Amino acid sequence: MKKSLVILFAVAATAIQLQAQVEPGARNWKTWFISSGKDYRLKAPSAYKDEIAQVVSKQKALDSAAWQQIIYWNAGAPGYRWQTMMTGLWTSDAGPNGALANMLLSVGIYDATIAAWDTKYAYNRPRPYAADSRIKIYAPRSESPSYPCVYSVAAGVATTVIAHFYPSMADSVNHMAQRLMQSRIAAGTAFPSDTRAGFELGKIIAEKEIEYTKDFVTKTPWDGKTPEGPGHWKGKFAMLPMAGHNKTVVLDSGSQFRPGPPPDFANDMAELKNYKQTFGSMSNALFYASNLFWDDLLNKKIFEYNLYLNPPRAARLYAITAIGYYDGFVACWDAKYTYWGIRPNQYDTTFHSLVPTPPFPGYPSGHAALSSLSAELYSYFFPAEQAFFRQKAKDVAESRFQAGIHFRTDNEVAVVLGKKVAAAVIQRARMDGADDELTAAKRKAASVKKQ
Repeated sequence: MKKSLVILFAVAATAIQLQAQVEPGARNWKTWFISSGKDYRLKAPSAYKDEIAQVVSKQKALDSAAWQQIIYWNAGAPGYRWQTMMTGLWTSDAGPNGALANMLLSVGIYDATIAAWDTKYAYNRPRPYAADSRIKIYAPRSESPSYPCVYSVAAGVATTVIAHFYPSMADSVNHMAQRLMQSRIAAGTAFPSDTRAGFELGKIIAEKEIEYTKDFVTKTPWDGKTPEGPGHWKGKFAMLPMAGHNKTVVLDSGSQFRPGPPPDFANDMAELKNYKQTFGSMSNALFYASNLFWDDLLNKKIFEYNLYLNPPRAARLYAITAIGYYDGFVACWDAKYTYWGIRPNQYDTTFHSLVPTPPFPGYPSGHAALSSLSAELYSYFFPAEQAFFRQKAKDVAESRFQAGIHFRTDNEVAVVLGKKVAAAVIQRARMDGADDELTAAKRKAASVKKQ
C-alpha cells in the first residue's frame, strides 16, 4: 500500500506541466512599508554545485509523507497557505490587533516578494532542475531564478508575524516552515541555500514592518462612557470601541470618509418588522453570516486566472485587499463609535433577529462596508467580472437586513463608505508600477499578433 501511494504521488507530480508566469520587472514595483526591494538585496550566493548532491539525495529518499508535503505546498501562490491560516486567526480574534496582523502578513509577503525578485534577477541563479539533469521537477515549472526561494520568503514573513501576534502558535508555524522548505528542495525547485536565504529575508522584512507599525493600534484606553438618551446602542460589553482611532495606511484617518449621523430609525424599524421572510431570504442571511465569502472568492479568482503561478501578482492582490480591509475596518469603527447607532432589537425590544446581534453599534454595517469595498477592489483586479462582484456586495448588505441585525440605512451608508475607501486604496495601488508593466506587456503582445 505504501509503495503504491508513493507511485501515485510520483505520477501526479511528474504530470505537472504548468508554466509559472515570470515578471522580471516586478523587482521595480513600489513597496508599502520598506523603502524598496533593492535596499534588501541579499549578498551573492555561493556556488551551487556542492548542493546538487543534496537535492538528488532528497529526491531519491522521497516517501509518501514527503510527497504529501510537496503537493500541499504546490497549491496556490507562495503565501496561499499562510493567508488561509491568518484568515481563520484574525476573523475570530476579538482583540485589538487582528486586522493589523492580517494586514502585516499580506503586506509583508508582498514587500518581501518584491525584494526577493530584485535579488533573483541580480544573480540569476539557475533552478536545481535546470542545473543538473538528474534532478526532477515536481512542481509548476518556473523560469524565474532560484535564489532566494520565494516560498521560503513567504514562510519567513508568516512565521514572524504569526508568532508575534499569536505567540502560542510560534512552534507550530516554525515546524510548518521547515516542512515547506524541505518540500521545495525535494520538488527540485530550490537549493538548500535558496530556502535558508529566503526564510531569513522574509523574517528580516517582517520584523522591520512589525516595528514600523508598532504604533498603528491606539494605546489610548476607552473611558467607558456611552452616550445618554434614546437611539444609542447600549451593551454590557462594547467590542473594540477605540479601533476607529487606529492609524490608517492609505486614508488620512479613520474619520476621512465618516458619514453623517444616523436618522431616527422609526421608519427603518417599521420596514424591518413588516418584512416577510422566505426560505431564500433566510438562506441568504445565514449564508453570509457563517461564511468568509470574500476571502474564499479572492483565492478562487487567483486560481481561476492562474495568478497563483505569478508570485508578485498574487502577493500584490493579497496585500491590496488586506490594506483595504484594515483601513475599511478602522473607518467603519470610527463611525460606529462616533454615533453609537442603536440595533433593531434595542430600538424595539419585542423584535427578535434571525442571528445573534454583535456586541457593538450597528451604524454603519461592517459586513456591508467591507463587502462593498471588496467588490470594488476585485473589480479593479478582475474588471470583466465587475457586475458579479457588485451583485454579491448587494446580496451581503441585504443579508444583514434579512438577518434582523441591521436597519437598511446601516447598510446603505456602509456601501457608500466601502466604495470611498476602495477608491482611495485603488488610487494608491495604481502608483506601484504593476499596472504600467501589465499595460506594456499587453501592447507588446498586440504588436506581435499584428506582425
